[in-house]
Amino acid sequence: MNPDKKIIVGELLDRVNASTYVMVIDYVGMTVPEFTELRDRLHEVDSECHVAKNNMMRRALVDAELPDIAEHLTGQTAFLTGESDFAAAAKVVKNFQKEFKRPEIRVAILESDVLDSDQVKAIADLPSREVLLGMLLGTINAPATKLLRTVKEPGASLARVIQAKFNPEG
Repeated sequence: MNPDKKIIVGELLDRVNASTYVMVIDYVGMTVPEFTELRDRLHEVDSECHVAKNNMMRRALVDAELPDIAEHLTGQTAFLTGESDFAAAAKVVKNFQKEFKRPEIRVAILESDVLDSDQVKAIADLPSREVLLGMLLGTINAPATKLLRTVKEPGASLARVIQAKFNPEG
């Protein structure tokens, strides 16, 4: 392999190894300002968008021992990577697609699982991590809150009876 290509594959491998996911998108028909806007939005959720030759990315994925997605690496493809929230990156791409009618999500590798376009879009539809954590906390706190109300109620009932007995006017 050409030494220059080895350097590029090495850089791609470093990005893939540092990332918890790789999403492949088809950016055919996107203008430079649209692509720049997509990159800016992805940057806000700690995700990066890179364009690389399909063969070089294929080699980096093989070297990283990730699942084979070679059938999806054709034409004009860009690769999204990130160390944090996959759902946030998927949401950015899905919302951008609604707004500009492109790019198309082809496939993603999350950890070591291959996700098709529909699965990525389903993850994008999930509430944010903060909302999910809030829902989980509410679910965890619900039994304790009910228990507290149950324990407190006899005393509160007694207080209402005493107040009604000694203060019949109010």
